[in-house]
Parts: sequence; C-alpha cells; structure tokens
Amino acid sequence: MSTDTGSHRTDDRPSAIEVLREARAQLTELTGMAAESVSSFEQTGEGWTLEVEVLELVRVPDTMSLMASYQVDLDSRGQLTGYRKTRRYERGRADAHRPGGRQ
Repeated sequence: MSTDTGSHRTDDRPSAIEVLREARAQLTELTGMAAESVSSFEQTGEGWTLEVEVLELVRVPDTMSLMASYQVDLDSRGQLTGYRKTRRYERGRADAHRPGGRQ
C-alpha cells in the first residue's frame, strides 16, 4: 500500500511548502509583525532564501499601510539562520522596474 503524499521526497528534508510555512512563522515570531506573503523562494546549496512581505504599520486607508520586504535565510532543515530588511514601502505604491528583481 502506497503512502505517497505527492512530495516525492526520499530524505528527511522538508518540502517547499513546509519551508514556506515555517519561515513565515519564525519571522513573525522574531519580529512580532505579520508575514503576509512570500514574494520569492529559492533553494540554495546551504538551504533556502526567501523574500517575505511583512506588514509593519497599519494605516487608514489600507493602501497607505507600511510594508517591508525581508530576505530570510534558512538551513537545509528549514530553520531560520538569518534575516534582514531589504526595503520598506507603502502598500498601494507600485515598484518602478527593478532589473534582476532588486532596486
């Protein structure tokens, strides 16, 4: 009888979705701010690197709320090893074109 969960993993490393969930939870616990979404996700030789969008300051109207992007680094087990804020912006403001995804 097969117990395939659809992840097709052959080792004890977490799945991508498990890594995303754990990264958001760990960043929220460390910063005290709500991690709203993951805007980029990449597996590296050492683990994972994510860019997580965080709500820093609620304002009215909501489009004026302050958001921040955090680069989050995790080891191969999905444990957070470091993070840093890479930018801060108003929720309703569109980015100018950023070659390579960075300003």
